Amino acid sequence: MAPTSAAPTHEFHPPPQEMRVWAALGAIYLIWGSTYLAIRLMVETVPPALGAGLRFVLAGAIMMVVLVVRRGAGALAVGRAQLLWCVAVGTLLAAGGNGLVTVAERDVPSGLAALLIASEPLLIVLLRRLAGDRARAATLGGVALGFVGVGILLLPGGRPDDVPLGMTLLVLVASLSWALGSFLQSRVNVPSDPLTATALSLSSGGLVLVVGGVVAGESLDLGAFSAKSVAAFFYLVVVGSIVAFSAYSWLLTHAPISKVSTYAYVNPVIAVLLGAVFLSEDVAVATLAGMALVLASVWVIVRQESAGGEAGADAVAAVETHQLHDETDSATVRTASSRT
Repeated sequence: MAPTSAAPTHEFHPPPQEMRVWAALGAIYLIWGSTYLAIRLMVETVPPALGAGLRFVLAGAIMMVVLVVRRGAGALAVGRAQLLWCVAVGTLLAAGGNGLVTVAERDVPSGLAALLIASEPLLIVLLRRLAGDRARAATLGGVALGFVGVGILLLPGGRPDDVPLGMTLLVLVASLSWALGSFLQSRVNVPSDPLTATALSLSSGGLVLVVGGVVAGESLDLGAFSAKSVAAFFYLVVVGSIVAFSAYSWLLTHAPISKVSTYAYVNPVIAVLLGAVFLSEDVAVATLAGMALVLASVWVIVRQESAGGEAGADAVAAVETHQLHDETDSATVRTASSRT
């Protein structure tokens, strides 16, 4: 009797698209977790609105030059409606979302600012429900769990007494602006190529911030800028803007938005740790408890999304968009993952 051959073993290899999604998410987790520290360092000597505005204008301009060199002038040829939507999304994301956080971080510690932004996934889920999308109870429960963690972080003992209420509320307004911009970008008529859409959105949002800074009376005094602030500015331009925004724009059309928005729960943990190490920001017991709930919420939401537990329109749209644009957009994710 012939010996029975051993059953063949099969190693599990994640689908290429799933690997790309996680590479882009990893970049967002790490990069945007560190940008809160970089923003705090930049605004020590650089005017916040003008600094943030010039950051996005410069990043957008660099991306446009690269696009024209690689693909020709036609790479920036978009319709009027697409251009207007890029301006709207750029105003909500870059100017309203990131710009307001930059202004607030003159008074708000970087870790606290990141923790307040963690309310963004809850706002996105609420926007989805208002639009008629469905979300499973487990997804809603995961988001609520993260919001409870944020609430604990704002209780006495977790929030510094000297943080102005107005600046704290400004961070929450920024969170709402970012949530609305993220929600719209995945549903409106922006250019299908994420690099083109990102370049136009960043540039328009940056111009809004520059105008706002000038109206507010800000001015540039190059002699007053510290080397630390200048280094933080260029880190925000290259890594925080070009790399991270490209990855984020790609994710919004290739993954469910509730999965994408989990970065808002991971970023605060990284921001709190970096703030404690480099800026000596306090990490109280309440902070540790809140972060534990935040991490638990990330696990719940990602588990639901990975298991296909959510049958909302965003998941279907992500698959369809992947089938149409995978070849064009894979370069974006390779660029993002190479910077992690």
